[in-house]
Amino acid sequence: MLPIVAVCWASVVLAARPGWQRQYAVSLSGEVNWPMTGGASVEAVTYPEGKAPPLLFKQTGNLTKSPSKETIPKESASQPIPLTTQPTPYINANIIDSPALGGFLSWCMVTFTDERSGEFELDAVPSDSVIGNYLTATPETDYAIAVFDTGAGAHIVSSGDAARVGLFNHTPDLITSNTVEFTGVTGSANAWVSQPLGLFIDGLGVIEPNGLLLDTSTMVGEFNVSIAVGDPIESLNSLTTIGTPLSVYLAAAFRNDRPINITHNGTKLTAPDIRFYTHDDPHIPRYANTIPLELRPIGSVSVQYFPNILELDPFGQDFGAPFSPSVLTGFLPMQGLFFVSSVDVTHAGRTSLDKDGFIFDTGSSYTLISGAIGARLGLNPNKPEFELEILIATGETITAPGYYVDSLEVIATPEWLTFTNVPVVMLDAPSPEGGVLDGIIGMNLFVDFNLVFRGGGLPGQAQPRVEFERLPERIVADIAPGAGDGVVDLFDLAAFAAVWLTNSESFNWNPRADMAPQTRPDGRIDILDLTVFAEYWLNTTAP
Repeated sequence: MLPIVAVCWASVVLAARPGWQRQYAVSLSGEVNWPMTGGASVEAVTYPEGKAPPLLFKQTGNLTKSPSKETIPKESASQPIPLTTQPTPYINANIIDSPALGGFLSWCMVTFTDERSGEFELDAVPSDSVIGNYLTATPETDYAIAVFDTGAGAHIVSSGDAARVGLFNHTPDLITSNTVEFTGVTGSANAWVSQPLGLFIDGLGVIEPNGLLLDTSTMVGEFNVSIAVGDPIESLNSLTTIGTPLSVYLAAAFRNDRPINITHNGTKLTAPDIRFYTHDDPHIPRYANTIPLELRPIGSVSVQYFPNILELDPFGQDFGAPFSPSVLTGFLPMQGLFFVSSVDVTHAGRTSLDKDGFIFDTGSSYTLISGAIGARLGLNPNKPEFELEILIATGETITAPGYYVDSLEVIATPEWLTFTNVPVVMLDAPSPEGGVLDGIIGMNLFVDFNLVFRGGGLPGQAQPRVEFERLPERIVADIAPGAGDGVVDLFDLAAFAAVWLTNSESFNWNPRADMAPQTRPDGRIDILDLTVFAEYWLNTTAP
């Protein structure tokens, strides 16, 4: 079995601590198990009694009681992103205090077809539309929900999703007898290797409220790509992830000012409105601030699977079939990831400067640092400020220590991004360059931003980067869809009435309407929220 490093494990596993409280990792959407890099997920946060981590749940956008002069048109979250977006003027707002512990979830939908190239044609082929035949007769319901994960070196489909989309009962057989092994410090899990096929994705916005997928016109993806398919026994808890083999060919626009809520198979999901584009699409939103990235290891030239040419019988069923899933390939197969050029971390007078081993990971809701970086900062693994309980693919739960470091700075132009009082988790995650990563820049740092992740780094492509803009501040109770228009008026009252007596599990949940208690919203819309709403009635950000 070929090992694939796709799951990160805790560098230190800590026992349960007496006198600590447990808070399940419930997001604004009400769901449990926040994604973490490499297919793991967080089940709960534990902390000393009376010392709950601040900003455990954070609303999209900056809440303020003070008037702001930023105004933008009121618009519905269901409206499409404009085909042209003008460059946003630079705003000196690159210092973010106390980011959320957990960030937004990069959910997307994925569907599959039988499209492949000829025998021994190994390259995955990007496509700006769906090509091939769907694997089931009802593709409008037989799709999967995946994490768009720039921190995953290969595509992974869970066993449950594989059954749903038709991978297990297709004729001819799409699952080979070849297996891969996901390895980590605490154990391993097995998965199957698929035949080449077509894989296509889009944001949650293309799914109707009733769960039907009705619009496939904006899907992009690739064909002749091999994926890892979860074993229903040994990797039951794996998450479906769309990794670097596709993100290297795409630009992904994340609109945090336009959250999308859907219910899929009884589970409520919330994500930014995510749209995917090919690199040459003129409709990609443009923002003035940029984080330069590097695709590493250096030397990748294409996305390929490695064929099985070791079987003695050249007429055997799996001769020439993928021996491993498609990954970035140079002279040898490699699991390339997107590295941030430079990151500085400081804490209590100690520094860890100019580190180039942090990756930018849209699949992780959390920001991570390695044990070595933690030691350099003087963080004691036996005295954490909070802990995360993490579910790994084998079904085991491990515990990792968390801390609040004084500052974390990410290289960006025209000005570096500076985060202060930053919650970080100390984990050792394997690096595709060998050893462990310095850390992972997670989406908890970007809940207050719209951003565009631009893949690239292969021959003929531009260097990868992230473009971003800070969301304008909004006042409490300016809750209508979109980023708000800067005044609490009848539009907001209608939005509030539409979610009266709902909770975070409700289909039409609007987290912005959950305003009470103001220091920690309670996940339901009731008289407490109405009281806050009344306090801000007709408040305005207009000058």
